Amino acid sequence: MNKLRSAFLCAFALLACTGISHAAEDLSPIPKVADEWRFELTPYLWGSGVKSTLNFDNRYVKTADLSTNDVLSNLKTGAMIAGEAHYGSWGVMADFISATLQKSGDIPVTIPTRKDGDVRAKIGNTGTLQNTIFTAAVTYTALNNKDAYLDGLLGFRTISSTASMALNVVGTPVTLNTSQTTTTTDPVVGLKGRYRIADSTWYVPFYGDIGSGGGTTNLTWQAMLGVGKTFAKWVDVSLTYRTLYYDMNGGCLLQKTTFQGPQLAATFNF
Repeated sequence: MNKLRSAFLCAFALLACTGISHAAEDLSPIPKVADEWRFELTPYLWGSGVKSTLNFDNRYVKTADLSTNDVLSNLKTGAMIAGEAHYGSWGVMADFISATLQKSGDIPVTIPTRKDGDVRAKIGNTGTLQNTIFTAAVTYTALNNKDAYLDGLLGFRTISSTASMALNVVGTPVTLNTSQTTTTTDPVVGLKGRYRIADSTWYVPFYGDIGSGGGTTNLTWQAMLGVGKTFAKWVDVSLTYRTLYYDMNGGCLLQKTTFQGPQLAATFNF
């Protein structure tokens, strides 16, 4: 975790040091609301750790707290990107995350038999957890001046989680596979924006939302806060800390799950 955190900080510091110097009055991190289209595209890396209680095959499993390094070392596939489109004070936003974690191992066992006595064997196991999270919302700019930008948002978040376990007796064709999927869509309301630091090209990005009512979700919320820098009118970079929480009804796969960790993002404006 410390190594990854240092890598995030070093990458952000390098970008800050290599930025071309601009006068604050010529370059601002605050978007300007106008009666014309403007777009943002933000690929990012969210080094999220996971803390969760799973209900798998009607049994509660308290997972160990997985650090960012644990998650990355077991990451099989992943994609993270966000985007926005605005015209005047109105806009739309979307955020997509997909990640598949997989871990394999084997367990030595002793199998009693009638003819040959006890037989030693190994049970191979492969556990997979696949999460897809999609958030979309309509936004409205409530505040826009030289120091601050604030959007209110109303939308929804969909999460689909699939946990599966594959077991096999090593060296034999004997296998056992089981899987469970939970999908829920919940309305969310929130706000997002940025605050300019001392008339400079540095800013504080922030985001927060909360929701419920998807039929299976007791509560979901998300929050993000950090620091960013605008290097040119078409690009800025931010380093934030992001948390996403889910609490679902009994019987669902995810009971109480927290995704949290540092996020490094580059936003391209056009």
